[in-house]
Amino acid sequence: MTTAIPEFVLVLTTLPTDLDGATAFARQLVEERLAACVNVLGEMRSIYTWQGRVEDEPERQIVVKTTRGRLEALWGRVQQLHPYEVPEFLVLPIVDGSAAYLRWVTQSTAPEGAPEGSEHDTDGEVEPDR
Repeated sequence: MTTAIPEFVLVLTTLPTDLDGATAFARQLVEERLAACVNVLGEMRSIYTWQGRVEDEPERQIVVKTTRGRLEALWGRVQQLHPYEVPEFLVLPIVDGSAAYLRWVTQSTAPEGAPEGSEHDTDGEVEPDR
């Protein structure tokens, strides 16, 4: 394990229950290197207030693993792809984790052609610890 690495974050958002749509959303973020991994969780119920009314809707929780350096681009893309008027976008710092896994997150989210020694530089190919 390594200690306090605030440059790594989890981002939470929700999507409608359509699995194909949620899968396409997740795949797009990974293919564009905005996320190392996106978890599409099972259907859940969300109860919330919207426009003065209490709503009760089925949704899917989406968990995005990325770096702080990719947040601005990720937020922009989420706004483009997301079907909701006001999408959930909560950023949670990762305070500890496997060094190998975090190197993999860095490598997986490095923009294409990132220069050597950038914040996304790694020691080489690293598979995540699972």
